[in-house]
Amino acid sequence: MTKKERYAFVIAYFQQNNPNAASELHYENAYQLLVAVILSAQCTDKRVNMITPSLWQAYPTAEDMKNAAVEDIYALIKSISYPNNKARHLKGMATVLTDEFKGIVPDDVEQLQKLPGVGRKTANVIASVVFNKPAMAVDTHVFRVSKRIGLTLNAKNPLETEKQLVENIPETLIPTAHHWLILHGRYICLARNPQCSQCGITQACKYFKEKNQKQSDG
Repeated sequence: MTKKERYAFVIAYFQQNNPNAASELHYENAYQLLVAVILSAQCTDKRVNMITPSLWQAYPTAEDMKNAAVEDIYALIKSISYPNNKARHLKGMATVLTDEFKGIVPDDVEQLQKLPGVGRKTANVIASVVFNKPAMAVDTHVFRVSKRIGLTLNAKNPLETEKQLVENIPETLIPTAHHWLILHGRYICLARNPQCSQCGITQACKYFKEKNQKQSDG
């Protein structure tokens, strides 16, 4: 199967089986999603969704969060991973967002990365999910799944993965494709024990083909 054929097969499968794939984080506006994505680093969306309602109640706007003490933010997020760092990031983000962007979340990936706690992955999430821009956020799931399937070749880091995916996926599908790959990695193509028997794209999967070949040779 050629690379072009593999992409076509995978895209067609997800278009048919998960056409409306979306973020599992709960949010009502760009500010809330930005906070949630910062919190979600190395933490499950489920856990983040458990704590964000109290966070929105305490700090409904970026200015409210800017004026909060780091210790108070920490108290509301202490059950997630790395709460100390994330509390500082949230206050810093809220300060810059209020002072430099007038509280309005920018839609540009480069501008978003000026906010504390916002790297390229987070910026791409906001650009694609909120503003429907052709930005491909690459987290551990996307990096792993893309490599396993064979959508990316010799990509050594998230940026290389991002560039290859953007180059080969139609621009209008990139925001949704981001969720296809994340959700596939979260529920089917698990890191340690991929559920190949439940996977609908094994026909196009490089990993599955190589695994079967090894079993045949053994």
